[in-house]
Order: sequence, then structure tokens, then C-alpha cells
Amino acid sequence: MIHVVSAIVATGAFTLGGMTSATYLLKRRRGDRAETGLWARVPSLDKLDLMSYRIHAFAFPVWTFAVLITGPIWAHQAWSSYWNWDPKEVWAFITWVVYAAYLHARTTAGWRGRNAAILALVGTATLWFNFIGINYFSSSSQHSYAGATAPISQLDR
Repeated sequence: MIHVVSAIVATGAFTLGGMTSATYLLKRRRGDRAETGLWARVPSLDKLDLMSYRIHAFAFPVWTFAVLITGPIWAHQAWSSYWNWDPKEVWAFITWVVYAAYLHARTTAGWRGRNAAILALVGTATLWFNFIGINYFSSSSQHSYAGATAPISQLDR
């Protein structure tokens, strides 16, 4: 249960961070026109960039806990192996790498603004591909919600 809850919390936070990054890019693209109408109510580009970073900085350790700590523990209990090369596991790790690169680029290389927002959106895309896309493109996932329905005998558990 802790694996699923932490993955859901991280997914929600990463999605919110991705939405903030998308808003940053949209407002940036509008340029001077971003200071009129509805866009005038949206925080400044600097604030959007900082908010996105802080949201991602919160979500990353939660995601790490979900996919690199409790996920393998649960996998070992369920499948007698900590790592099975399941498509969901692989894409969860790919997502982790992208967000690690985002945070690393922000803190060590000083990435801000447009480049950071684009990398954050790449992370959001890998996250949602893992959550939804794998369900459509893979028939080999061991995750119960990713494939065919469970047999009746497993529903009683």
C-alpha cells in the first residue's frame, strides 16, 4: 500500500510541476502580451520557474521512495525478485533518470527558464507514458492494472 500511495503522491506532484512548466512556456511565448488579460493574473516567469523547481524537488524523493525502495520490496514479495525488467519498472526508472537530470541541471549547471521547463515536460511525458502508454503498448507487464483483468480468485484478496 505504501508503494502505491507514494507513487500516486509523486505522480500528482510531478504532474502539477509539469503544468507549472507548461504555463511558464506559454507565458514566455506570449512575451509582452502576457501582461494583459488573464495572463496578468498568472505569476511572473521567475516565480513560475521557482514554483516548478520546488514542486519537482518535493516530488523527486517521494518518487525515489516509491520506485527504488518500496517498489522493489513489493516486487520481491509479489514476484520473488526485486527487479523483473517489467515495462512499468523500466519506465519508472527512465522517469527517475529524467527528473534526476532536471534537478542536477538546475542545481549544478544553473539551468533556469526555458531549458529547465522543457526538460521538466520531458519528465512529465515519460511519467504519463509509463502510467498510461505502457497499458496500451505492452502486454507483458506484471502490474495488475496494466493488462488483462485479474482472475476472480485474485479479486477476493
